[in-house]
Amino acid sequence: MSVELNETQNESPSYEKAIFAGGCFWCMVSPFEEMPGIIEVVSGYTGGHVPNPTYEQVCSETTGHTEAVQITFDPAIFPYEKLLDIFWQQIDPTDLAGQFADRGNSYRPGIFYYSEDQREKAEASKKALDASGRFDKPVVTPIEPAQPFYLAEEYHQGFYRSNPQRYKSYRKGSGREDFLANHWQYKKSLGELKSRLTPIQFEVTQNSGTERAFTGEYWDHKEEGIYVDIVSGEPLFSSRDKFDSSCGWPSFTKPIQESKVTEHRDISHFMIRTEVRSKSADSHLGHVFNDGPGPNGLRYCINSAALRFIPKDQLEAEGYGEYAAWLKA
Repeated sequence: MSVELNETQNESPSYEKAIFAGGCFWCMVSPFEEMPGIIEVVSGYTGGHVPNPTYEQVCSETTGHTEAVQITFDPAIFPYEKLLDIFWQQIDPTDLAGQFADRGNSYRPGIFYYSEDQREKAEASKKALDASGRFDKPVVTPIEPAQPFYLAEEYHQGFYRSNPQRYKSYRKGSGREDFLANHWQYKKSLGELKSRLTPIQFEVTQNSGTERAFTGEYWDHKEEGIYVDIVSGEPLFSSRDKFDSSCGWPSFTKPIQESKVTEHRDISHFMIRTEVRSKSADSHLGHVFNDGPGPNGLRYCINSAALRFIPKDQLEAEGYGEYAAWLKA
């Protein structure tokens, strides 16, 4: 039975909450949940007039509620402005009648603010996005005061983890994946990349090349920090998940965020492998194998040439400050 979600027990007084609606709530958890400073992300219903609604009631379009996620976060690590950046990159902010294939009031987008500070930041973020020219229609996502938030049924919580194949098929089939790639994927110029990258960096990332084993900069690298896409700067892997696989390439048990990499069937070189690419810039990174340590048993075998390392003591200066505290955890 759905219940109104109250304050988390033993919750730190420094934590804050945020509510975002972006269509189907299945698709709004993963982008936030894996980020540093995020304490909890739950799916639920808000904005309507019926207490403790069920999923069936909300879908009937009679409750006034929309599907949403409520995020508990530590603003000292991950500020509200960065939550807003992630939110915009999950939705079509020009559509009030639903999101992608999901139509109706129960899928309407929205930002629900808990404080005047959140309202001001949300308004400024919306204005900046509208002025950016990224979309050919006005940004119309409403910004409203937070209303009671009702927890959705258990089978909706963390759906991307419990039903990964259905989740991936749904994201693709709904049109969300293609829309976001079209509007938010890193826009690259091969001419600019050739002038900026070394020959091996260009060959690996743009032509799916492979550096020779034991020749890359990071295969035996042990310093604390994060590894970002050499093309876009997107955070991909960290020293927390790096291990010595003795294969001659940097090896990781997992990415920082699973949603930041994509996997593709690779039948080149008379082998069947799973290629790994960065989602934002579509850079070739390497391959993932099922012979790694840890509970998932995965080994992300990544080319050093596809990565740039940022040491822990330089994260703040480089704009990745939220990962400094995360590395200590």
